Amino acid sequence: MKLATLRNGTRDGRLVVVSRDLTTCTSAQLIAPTLQAALDDWEGLSPELEALSMQLEAGAVPTERFHEHDCESPLPRAFQWADGSAYINHVELVRKARGAEVPASFYEDPLMYQGGSDAFLGPRDPIPLGDAAWGCDMEGEIAVVTDDVPMGVSEEDAAGHIKLVMLCNDVSLRGLIPAELAKGFGFFQSKPPSAFSPVAVTPDELGEAWTNSLVHLPLCVDYNGAPFGRALAHEEATFSLARLVSHAAKTRPLSAGTIIGSGTVSNKGADGGAGKPIAEGGRGYSCIAEIRMIETIDKGKPETPFMLAGDVVRIEMMDGEGKSIFGAIEQSVVAV
Repeated sequence: MKLATLRNGTRDGRLVVVSRDLTTCTSAQLIAPTLQAALDDWEGLSPELEALSMQLEAGAVPTERFHEHDCESPLPRAFQWADGSAYINHVELVRKARGAEVPASFYEDPLMYQGGSDAFLGPRDPIPLGDAAWGCDMEGEIAVVTDDVPMGVSEEDAAGHIKLVMLCNDVSLRGLIPAELAKGFGFFQSKPPSAFSPVAVTPDELGEAWTNSLVHLPLCVDYNGAPFGRALAHEEATFSLARLVSHAAKTRPLSAGTIIGSGTVSNKGADGGAGKPIAEGGRGYSCIAEIRMIETIDKGKPETPFMLAGDVVRIEMMDGEGKSIFGAIEQSVVAV
């Protein structure tokens, strides 16, 4: 089942069920007015939404053309957004570039921060940038949405609480991060609103590509019209998405509609070292910071600039037949 939220002039939009080929949709208003309402009673309402999805595929219900540009992020705002770091390769590169070791605990205990969830960007909304010196960067990620998760849930049981899967552009302002972290109190100003894919899908929609709470497909990141990243979202994953859900729920329950992010999808190179750009036969990168770290390691300083006004990032994932699963996040940076 594929779900989306269309703009309708309200904060939370209107819920629609989307066809598997992303061409048509049908209103879900008689079942749940918003995605959050559906998640609040997922056990009771998801069978009705599944039935509506089957009717949509059979052409048995009224439809309208589905346009990704009309979408909010599936949850335009959420009760909670927490981003982890499933791909320690990314952390290793960042640390190596500044001559620091990765603590052993990082391989056993996930990193996680709590981001702002009250005003997500739509998947085609521009990224506002107040100052180029802030170092605007994209971060291509996988994200999951949960139902109500009890405190202390195990990784195994957490997998059953993952109800939807999305893509994410976790926008970061790299120039602000060092000073914030130096205060010892975490991210805030350096993490502006994130954006999510036009469509959220149930895990079963991914078929065998959803295994062990990871998506076994490449994450396609294009930058200014050129391939930038094709990292496999299951390789070099130190933690599964279920593990991240379990980590978030260690000391508190999670309310239905909680979003948990994977962190930047990152692969090592074929030789086990740093990954190479796509132009050099590698899988590229899901954020600019990673290539800058590799440039720093290899050349002593970074060469690739962060995003500036007019730059465009596109994040998408294709199935085995080359068809878009979630629709595309496509955003340009605008000076404000």
